[in-house]
Amino acid sequence: MHFQFVVNGVRVRAHVYSVRWRMNKSQLNWRKWGTVAVGLLLIVLLVWHRGARALAQSSVSASDDTQLLNGFRRVEVASISDALEQLFGRRQYMSHRMQPIFPAKFAGFALTVRLQKDEGNNDPAALNGMLAAIDQGAANSVWVMVVEDGADIAGMGGLMGTAMWSRGYAGAVIDGGVRDVGHLRKIGFPVYALGIVPSTSVHHYRFSAANTPLVCDGVEVKAGDIVAADGDGVVVVPRGQAAEVLAKAQQLDFQEHSMYGYIEKYKSIVEAVKQFGRL
Repeated sequence: MHFQFVVNGVRVRAHVYSVRWRMNKSQLNWRKWGTVAVGLLLIVLLVWHRGARALAQSSVSASDDTQLLNGFRRVEVASISDALEQLFGRRQYMSHRMQPIFPAKFAGFALTVRLQKDEGNNDPAALNGMLAAIDQGAANSVWVMVVEDGADIAGMGGLMGTAMWSRGYAGAVIDGGVRDVGHLRKIGFPVYALGIVPSTSVHHYRFSAANTPLVCDGVEVKAGDIVAADGDGVVVVPRGQAAEVLAKAQQLDFQEHSMYGYIEKYKSIVEAVKQFGRL
């Protein structure tokens, strides 16, 4: 008798041998149930093997994501922006309008949300999708929100910020306004926005979409892209290019930081540029 199954794409044929002997009816039943037990054991082993493999792959992926984010948190946003331009000829930074509510530096994976105008609506569920998206976001997410024509509308405030902070979000970037900044500063949750305004989106806006591509302050952002921010502004790195961009940004960071001491010593930026080949 044999069993046949597949492990990692390889077909395995397991044979179960038995010794023939004269059996009464009771012995025959024992042989039948023994065969069933062996089959069940093989199935259990197969399921365990696949589960262990999936868990190992998940752990490796999580470790890679952590290392990637740690790398982006250590380099300057200006170096990331330069790396993107030098490698791909792309402008991936947001404009001077995107300002922090307090000095901050962070990096995380984009969770995108869009609100659309719906002036005067009395639908109590109009913004439920936005709230659900917050509660579904993972640690290290960056809330990237576009509020349609919303420079003077607060896309988020203290309540939403507290929920994001409690879930371990890295920060938020709002193509629109922000309010309750006193509380957001108190809990230390970093937000970049077009301005600080006291208004609300309730009865004026409706949830449109989450985790779909959008354009935030002129830059395309997709769910899972890396969003990095510091005192120089906000930059977005397409997820598929993140490792290459990080390596280049680290190189540029090292060159620039090395140049500071060289310029101080020789008192010449011309000579420093000649020596290090960058500006």
